[in-house]
Amino acid sequence: MTRATPTAAVERSLAAIAADDRVGIWISVVDAGEARALAAAVEARLAAGEALPLAGLTVGVKDNIDVAGLPTTAGCPAYAYRPTESAPAVAALQRAGAVVLGKTNLDQFATGLVGTRSPFGACPNAHWPSLVSGGSSSGSAVAVAAGHVDLALGTDTAGSGRVPAAANGIAGIKPTRGAIPTTGVVPACPSLDCVSVFAVDVATADLAARVAAGTGPGVAVLDLPGPLRLAVPHPGDLDFDGDPSGAARFDAALQELVDVTRAKVVDVDLRPFLDAGRLLYEGAFVAERYAAVGAFVDGHPDDVDPVVGPIIAAAGRIPAWQLFADLERLRALGVEAAATWITADVLVVPSVPRLPTVAEVVAEPLVTNSMLGTYTNFVNLLDLAAVTLPVGPAGTALPPTSLTLIGQAGSDGLLAGLAGRIA
Repeated sequence: MTRATPTAAVERSLAAIAADDRVGIWISVVDAGEARALAAAVEARLAAGEALPLAGLTVGVKDNIDVAGLPTTAGCPAYAYRPTESAPAVAALQRAGAVVLGKTNLDQFATGLVGTRSPFGACPNAHWPSLVSGGSSSGSAVAVAAGHVDLALGTDTAGSGRVPAAANGIAGIKPTRGAIPTTGVVPACPSLDCVSVFAVDVATADLAARVAAGTGPGVAVLDLPGPLRLAVPHPGDLDFDGDPSGAARFDAALQELVDVTRAKVVDVDLRPFLDAGRLLYEGAFVAERYAAVGAFVDGHPDDVDPVVGPIIAAAGRIPAWQLFADLERLRALGVEAAATWITADVLVVPSVPRLPTVAEVVAEPLVTNSMLGTYTNFVNLLDLAAVTLPVGPAGTALPPTSLTLIGQAGSDGLLAGLAGRIA
């Protein structure tokens, strides 16, 4: 497909942003004149013969990732600072010809999977107004799904690069931990944080992820010694949180994946993965959030979100011994979970059990948030890579069914190559 010129891409994005009067998607947008100048500079570089794999693409950046000259708020105005350098992930995209148009909304301090925990307004779902937009990278996913930008950077600690993709019917890449530098990112849990990438299609997201990681614009391919083996949880391990259509939708999406890839399906015990995921918020790992921003939260109680503040403050009271106990528990669960990779190449799970309404989240903010992380919370704890993709048509009340493909650390190319076959 022929890509637009940088100037045409910027004009299209500026028009789309201006035409959308919904509050809560963007926190700051670059001046139109500056955006046009950036596009002209990219065109000059192209004319000079530079190879720019992302030329003609516009970008939104989650507002806990530094962009030089734009304030970084992490979803909290009192926390804001103005960086003089862009995060390496952002700078890599810019060097490759992408034009950054602004900073997107998020659940404050990247704490949440719902998209409603921001003083800049709850981020609306791109196409299904009654449903949550997902978080914490809500604005980034919605900006892509609504056609404001071609791709966006988010972060992912508990699922923030995957839940918003599922909620808005787009692709999301959660790379292997450390593959994309997290320098210039306001930390949530530094040992687990990843920079994530959103796009309408997997190929564009994968290209941007490779550029951000410094591995270049290579094409992801499947290179296995035999037929692809897909690990699928035992039906009894799957919980769709009361959605009567959840199991059927998952089965149909899975069958489409199998039909396209001609993969062999292997049953797997999901219990060790799910047990590991519960440690993220029910154990001591959440204390790392207090280490990251707890001093600020304690000193600014009136400036933080009423849901986010107590979560981070309570994390500061977790005893040290519990962390060591949880580390040992995680190690044991990791050994159990690793048995999956003996018989399978990729684990396939629903991206979320179901998507709640905004009203449900307002009524039960912690319960709904926990439900949304069911199939995402364990991934970074176990140092796995993941790609989320829409499969099948969207409905009037629901986005397309979303699958998440999960693999061992370093399997990013395998996952993107597989996902790219159908999305």
